[in-house]
Amino acid sequence: MWIGDDWAEDHHDIEIENDNGRRLARARLPEGLDGITRLHALIAEAMPAWWAELDPAQAASRVRIGIESDRGAWVQALRSAGYRVYAINPMSSARYRERHSTSGAKSDPGDAHVLAEIVRLDHTHHREVAGDSPAAEAVKLLARAHQNLIWDRTRQVLRLRAVLREFFPAALQAFEDLAAGEALELLDRAPDPDRAARLNRLTVVAALRRAGRRDLDAKADKIRQILRQDQLRQPGPVQRAYAAIVSSQVQLINILNVEIGELGQVVAEHFGRHRDAERYLSLPGLGPVLGARVLGEFGDDPHRYIDGKARRNYAGTSPITRASGSRRVVLARYARNRRLADAVHQWAFCAMRGSPGARAYYQALRQRGTGHQAALRQLSNRLVGILHGCLKTETAYNEATAWAHLQPAT
Repeated sequence: MWIGDDWAEDHHDIEIENDNGRRLARARLPEGLDGITRLHALIAEAMPAWWAELDPAQAASRVRIGIESDRGAWVQALRSAGYRVYAINPMSSARYRERHSTSGAKSDPGDAHVLAEIVRLDHTHHREVAGDSPAAEAVKLLARAHQNLIWDRTRQVLRLRAVLREFFPAALQAFEDLAAGEALELLDRAPDPDRAARLNRLTVVAALRRAGRRDLDAKADKIRQILRQDQLRQPGPVQRAYAAIVSSQVQLINILNVEIGELGQVVAEHFGRHRDAERYLSLPGLGPVLGARVLGEFGDDPHRYIDGKARRNYAGTSPITRASGSRRVVLARYARNRRLADAVHQWAFCAMRGSPGARAYYQALRQRGTGHQAALRQLSNRLVGILHGCLKTETAYNEATAWAHLQPAT
């Protein structure tokens, strides 16, 4: 039985087909428990009579559902019922729609029909929603929320930098990192050039000490010297307006710093309780937070990836080849899980500090003329393959054997 589920915020358009493509049922169901209950009833009414002789789990596994989402309570309820759920990329369903109609016509029931046809005819070319454990799902949610907070902080810091550049450029020279503790404390005390020029030495030294800096006297003298230099000024009312904006931005960044630290601890706690945490942490360059991001995005379903190549493809580290006639080009893979790609790229950069093998592999690529980003991409590709081997064999990372048979690709 093949089902297309076109979801919206408050309802789902459903179409049920048999193996021959004949429509067995069509309905619009509400979101929530009532809608799921009615869907189960529709499936029970449409299923062949001989399914009654099957075990309930076997019968449920014969129901395959296509939906343009892989998360949410509705998808979780479908999977919990034993149905096989396929998360169809909206771009794929849009292209498939064009196979049947070139007029551009579109409707929700029509989209449900398209999704049912995709899973009926082409389900082997699409990825089934993975059966990750609740522990892995929790790690993924927390790691993504933590990364979102970091991205929010980056946006606020860039806004603060833009404001300072307009009326207080000396602050940008005095503080290399606007998200650092001493920069935020001193900008909170002196958000404009006038007050900054009046900061005394003890105040600056105390801020540096609370931020955990070293060589306090020299750094304090340097900061005060920069802040007391003559510079172009905005008119008084404009400067006061800018100062108010700086104060508000500083408070936002301070709050984000606190929340990032606290949520990071929660991420590390959940990651540490996962059964695969020790294997992830054994790999060079992976700590609790970055390891949680990688684990969360990969998931822990042991049957999700057929081999290391499938895992590398999902991470977006393996290249793609475009060949036509005598022309053959190898390109980076841009259709990928971007959060995972970002995490493994950062992992590759960090791994070179803790693994002689990873560092030697990277240097060998650079000596061949490979650019920095391309070399990191190839290194991350190798690291993902090593991770796959560790998880499949249930063994920890071994530096002596991990790089022995791996040579840079030509």
